[in-house]
Amino acid sequence: MSARSFDAIIVGAGQAGPSLAGRLTGAGMKVALIERHLVGGTCVNTGCMPTKTLVASAYAAQLARRGADYGVNVGPVTVDIARVRARATRVTLDSRASVTAWLEGMEGLTFIRGQAQFEGPDRLRVGDERLTAPRIFLNVGGRASVPPLPGVDKVPFLDNSSMLALAELPEHLLVVGGSYIGLEFAQMYRRFGSAVTVVERQPHLIAREDEEISEAIRGILAAEGISIRTGAECIRLMQTDGGPAIGLDCEDGPPEVAGSHVLLAVGRVPNTADLGLAAAGVAADARGYIPVNDRLETNVPGIWALGDCNGRGAFTHTAYNDFEIVAANLLDGGDRKVSDRITAYALYIDPPLGRVGMSETEARKSGRPVLVGKRPMSKVGRAVEKGETQGLMKLVADAETRAILGAAILGPGGDEAIHGVVDMMNVGATIDQLAWSVPIHPTVSELIPTLVNEAKPA
Repeated sequence: MSARSFDAIIVGAGQAGPSLAGRLTGAGMKVALIERHLVGGTCVNTGCMPTKTLVASAYAAQLARRGADYGVNVGPVTVDIARVRARATRVTLDSRASVTAWLEGMEGLTFIRGQAQFEGPDRLRVGDERLTAPRIFLNVGGRASVPPLPGVDKVPFLDNSSMLALAELPEHLLVVGGSYIGLEFAQMYRRFGSAVTVVERQPHLIAREDEEISEAIRGILAAEGISIRTGAECIRLMQTDGGPAIGLDCEDGPPEVAGSHVLLAVGRVPNTADLGLAAAGVAADARGYIPVNDRLETNVPGIWALGDCNGRGAFTHTAYNDFEIVAANLLDGGDRKVSDRITAYALYIDPPLGRVGMSETEARKSGRPVLVGKRPMSKVGRAVEKGETQGLMKLVADAETRAILGAAILGPGGDEAIHGVVDMMNVGATIDQLAWSVPIHPTVSELIPTLVNEAKPA
């Protein structure tokens, strides 16, 4: 077996790996980056880029259907699903090619394709080659989980990856899981022309959100003809003569719903089971996530875990921030910590939900006195002008310290408008400072200071 030594080894070419390779090689290190499958990770290949491209096509279809609302007559609207998919595929391929070219041309980097497995705390094997380094960084990402539902081994099902390869338009898509991934696919396929039913075990969609946000989202989806079954306690998959079906026990509706395709969207699991972590002494929890400290170090000195596999964030932007933290601490003399990160994310239905920090429910559970400011989108001028008045805005603050605790913007541009609050929270601004900002008119963001001025004790 041949052997090579490096200053650092990175396993995985997702969001954190390539950027870290760039910083380390730029600092003069000899670096190896190992990727067993597709360069770019989940975001580029089966996540953000292809799905948000599909969301854009679905939005265009819906806007065209609403043309008469704006005085624009467009005639019958049809969707060419093959062209829709080709567009999403091109976006993915272009991005993957760009990252691949960057890695292959990076001076000081050895780019290796294959499966990496630990042989010790400083040693990895890839095929017939042994690689050693005093620093090893794991950026192996995650994949869709398969829940132990009755019948799951007997009924063909789709996940977020295989949905992207689906050639036909489902006649009736059954979505198991009423959270972010499931709802995005549900709405886009409804807009493409499929009948859609969403089945969720919890009493509300997106259980981590405040109930009023969840109910507003439910109303948006139901208004487009999506059937939503919550409180489904005994979900089971069945194969009937007409196709797949889902058995469920809900408070309302029939105990069984039949369809043409089933999408399982019930969470993610890390890609750590085949890394040979035990050979290096690296700890993993019962779900396979690799625990890390505030500096993203594992329990083994010299080994770090970044991105989805460490359980400290499930987003592209948090994976990239993991890279920033590690690079700053290793190369810039920094002392950056994961716990300094303010959680922010979005749900890309239409209209989108932008979220940062605590929800009202979380803030009230903390025991502190809370101020809450709310405004429906029907009272936001920009939303009225655009004819997109579904949703609401919400701001949560500490009544005593005046600290901004969190916010939610469900409405047109909510994924962008939320950054006005994200940025203020990142610099530690109070709601009083936020109230005196002078936003542009007419925008959704201009109502953020109004939320402060209208905030009341929860």
